[in-house]
Amino acid sequence: NHLKMNNKADTKKDVAMPNIAFRMMSWIFNLMDLFKPVDKNIDEFNILEGSTIMDYGCGPGRHIKRAADQVGSKGLVYAVDIHELAVSSVRAIIEKHDLENVITILSDGSKIGVDDNSIDLIYALDMFHMVKNPDILLKELNRLSKKTGVLFLEDGHQPRSLTRKKILDSGLWEIVNEQKKYVKCSPLHK
Repeated sequence: NHLKMNNKADTKKDVAMPNIAFRMMSWIFNLMDLFKPVDKNIDEFNILEGSTIMDYGCGPGRHIKRAADQVGSKGLVYAVDIHELAVSSVRAIIEKHDLENVITILSDGSKIGVDDNSIDLIYALDMFHMVKNPDILLKELNRLSKKTGVLFLEDGHQPRSLTRKKILDSGLWEIVNEQKKYVKCSPLHK
């Protein structure tokens, strides 16, 4: 199994950011979080107790503790990222806070080993601008989402017009609400 993880990571080198960049990003986030609490970011999503949610592109796990608290002991949080350091960082948070309702997944950027129609809410923050093939990602997130599910997708470092275009061109999501930092989408199941 260890060899499989290493092989998987080797095939992703062109998509995952270099380790040094990930560490710098994590350091910057830690510094930012000292001045502006990060919990407010996901509080707007109205995560319900008992929900199954996914933090796609979880990075260093800034939102994991809060999300785990919000879904409670009957809920589940999937922390998904393409970077091994992200998964390691989230595992450290799980251990530090004894979070029994969080599962980490190292993804290859396409198929995620979670059942179809099983996620109530997905949020993908500050990562959409880095996705080389948004159609693959949006198709996979649609597969995972329940018919009544919701996707919160932050623009990241791209204009809203490009975010909208990528979402609408996929034909898999309907934009139901727009806020300053993100769009809220509902799945269009075929």
